[in-house]
Amino acid sequence: MTRTQKLITCIQKNFEQYTNRKKNNFFHAQDMHFHRFLVPKGLKILDLGAGNGDLLASLSPALGVGVDLSPDLVAYAKKKHPSLTFFEADVEEGLSCLKDQIFDIIILSDTIGFLNDIQNTLESLQKFCSSETRIIISYYSKYWEPILKCAEFLKLKKPTIEQNYLVTGDIEHLLNLSGFDVIKKEYRQLLPQRFLGIGSFVNKYIGTIPGIRRLCVRTYIIARLKPKPQKQISLPSVSVVIPCRNELGNIEPALLRLPKFARAMEIIFIEGHSKDKTWEEILRVQAQYKNWTIKAYQQTGKGKGDAMRLGFEKASGDIVMILDGDLTTPPEDMPKFYKALVSGDGEFVNGTRLIYPMENQAMQFLNFLANKTFSWIFTYLLAQRFTDTLCGTKVLWKRDYEKISRNRSYFGNFDPFGDFDLIFGASKLNLKVIEIPIRYRARDYGSTQISRFSHGWLLLRMVLLAYRKFKAF
Repeated sequence: MTRTQKLITCIQKNFEQYTNRKKNNFFHAQDMHFHRFLVPKGLKILDLGAGNGDLLASLSPALGVGVDLSPDLVAYAKKKHPSLTFFEADVEEGLSCLKDQIFDIIILSDTIGFLNDIQNTLESLQKFCSSETRIIISYYSKYWEPILKCAEFLKLKKPTIEQNYLVTGDIEHLLNLSGFDVIKKEYRQLLPQRFLGIGSFVNKYIGTIPGIRRLCVRTYIIARLKPKPQKQISLPSVSVVIPCRNELGNIEPALLRLPKFARAMEIIFIEGHSKDKTWEEILRVQAQYKNWTIKAYQQTGKGKGDAMRLGFEKASGDIVMILDGDLTTPPEDMPKFYKALVSGDGEFVNGTRLIYPMENQAMQFLNFLANKTFSWIFTYLLAQRFTDTLCGTKVLWKRDYEKISRNRSYFGNFDPFGDFDLIFGASKLNLKVIEIPIRYRARDYGSTQISRFSHGWLLLRMVLLAYRKFKAF
């Protein structure tokens, strides 16, 4: 009997346990809750190993397609979830029933452990992916195998056949071999039972602690297709947004120092209630340099975050960039960010000031120490590496910014900087983040607008918000 036949026979013998999950309702509810966090509503979703269809239905897809090799489970899922589409098929047999349709999300929930050839199966999924598709693999931790075997013996868990022995690193390696790029990993459910009502508390506040979280029963890996070299027929257009307040002496240098690195570029100055004739200088520069496309707007609100949102709203480029008006990030470095985004190496490109040595007086020691500390905290909270959250240079596709904007209600209007609005939004969308080191320079004109203590307090607030929204939710 083949492995596939053994699994189908096992499901047939224990069909009620595969469809009725009352015994482990808490575990499955928590698992669905985290999948809903990872997957926005209204997408095209393919669930491979869909079982009874409950997970797929819980994600509210615009198009939901489930595949399972058990005819009994497929018949059950079709009846229970008539708005979704289910196919009886073996994931490893090419999935011709899907007709090479492209999906936004492909889920393998507890499926990878049953595959005869994981690498070939993952490679075969490429034809259902675009560059924006996300693969989500959820699997149990091998630390839990003795406990799960015991639960199965005591009939506290549905029985199954022997699975592949996979640790998280094995899955990452197989994804890499199969042409996928791992974006992030998450660990959930330290206590997969209500256990007198404390299960939720333990999972939220203890199961997310660094070190301890690796003991959770559930591992989630999010990946995307590796970018493939493509010959650009025409380079994407770009909008460079420059928020500026009291930056009279930096307006013309910003323009003169910025290389022309795209087929179509526009510069968008957003002036924010300056007291040094910055606005008049912007208008002068706009009138003088007719060889540039220059837009100019004045804020009605306050803060860099408001300026960023106004600039991105007015941007017509395929790519949007922020360049701080103080020019402490060299404008000459902007082509590096553009190239990293266009090549597909990253989908959200963040500058970092903490790699190269800085000019004297560019950043005070306490600010440097705080930035280093917060970089470690945010790397843990967001599950992607961030060495410098407050570097003013950030670059992304306009289409991805529009998704962040639509999803902003999840976090609320919380960020006067604008940096965290973008960082949190990109992380929530599972965009691939990369960082580009820049040489942070001291100001040539004006004085810093950073208040060490008030902005430090705001950073603490950002940490608490990120903890609530990404870990303890």
